[in-house]
Amino acid sequence: MKKKDLLWYVSSGMFVLFSLLGLTGLINWLLLPRGCGTDKGFLISLRHFFRDVHEWAGLLFIILVLVHLWLHKEYLLNNWKTYFGKKSLDD
Repeated sequence: MKKKDLLWYVSSGMFVLFSLLGLTGLINWLLLPRGCGTDKGFLISLRHFFRDVHEWAGLLFIILVLVHLWLHKEYLLNNWKTYFGKKSLDD
C-alpha cells in the first residue's frame, strides 16, 4: 500500500473517531442523567454504554495519532533540526 493511501485511511479514521468522541461526550454530558436512580435504569445503562464507546474510541484515536506521527516522522525530524538544531555562535 502506498504511503499516500495509508495516510488517507489514517486521517479518515481519525476524523471518524474524533467525531464519535465529540458526539458521545456531548450525549453523556448534556442528555443522559447522572447518578444511580432506579427509575432511570435504561438511561443509566445507555450512559454507561456511551461511556464505554467513548473510552474505546479515545484509545483507538490515540493509536491512530501515533501512527499518523510515525508516517510523518521525516517531516517532523527535518523541521525539528531546522528549528531546534545546533546553531553556531556567529548567528
